[in-house]
Amino acid sequence: MQAAVRARSPNLECSLDLDRSTTTIELNATRWTWQGQQFPYLESCKDRTIYHWAGDAFQPVARYTTALIKLVSTDWGPPTFEIDGIKMLPTAKVSPYADAERKVALIQPRGKRVLDTCGGLGYFAAWCLQGQAASVLSYEKNPDVIWLRSLNPWSPQMDLPDAAARLTLIQGDVAEQVATLPAESVDAILHDPPRFGIAGELYSQVFYDHLARVMKRKGRLFHYTGTPNKLTSGRDVPNEVAKRLRQSGFDVKLNGDGVLAVKTGR
Repeated sequence: MQAAVRARSPNLECSLDLDRSTTTIELNATRWTWQGQQFPYLESCKDRTIYHWAGDAFQPVARYTTALIKLVSTDWGPPTFEIDGIKMLPTAKVSPYADAERKVALIQPRGKRVLDTCGGLGYFAAWCLQGQAASVLSYEKNPDVIWLRSLNPWSPQMDLPDAAARLTLIQGDVAEQVATLPAESVDAILHDPPRFGIAGELYSQVFYDHLARVMKRKGRLFHYTGTPNKLTSGRDVPNEVAKRLRQSGFDVKLNGDGVLAVKTGR
């Protein structure tokens, strides 16, 4: 914006929503205007920080309650997020949004009732909606993550009719809530938990038994695992997960950075 002002350009075409769309803004020496509203130029911008208009000033999309949580820009447009500096979505080789697209395709969402256990920024849910899922039941434990979703233009916007009709977002701990879900009530499951050291209960045999209980026969599950601790401790989390899922009644294959499973019954 400031470069355009120095070049004495009255207008600038740019993106204000992390490359989801482009728009035209009007420029003058001290402020810029978009859709009839004037905004100040940012005097300084912190590295790896996304800002939002908070009514009277631009503020970082970050909060600190029990941990520092923030949206973080990527080279791809769609952001990731961090909790105490730990990146929660892969971004090094692929857009986190495109990564979610590939994983959602594995469960073939069309016409299905999908359980999204750890909603995060909602990229799984967004691709389920685009993939014509009948409904998506999404849990997110952290209220600050839900706040990030409300400001992230790549997250499902819950006030849109398509999301309101087919996506149910619940603030709650799926490790506890899954026990209340009816048996054989979902056709597919997406499970993208935090790493084992943070949320070990989401890798437990008890939890996997519940996933098998709520899943219809021949339903598909994708479980993101990554490969944490493999280099430092030699621990093989994907195969540990695969073993437990088999005990719960799933036919299992390793797939990319996770496990793809189909419920067969015990």
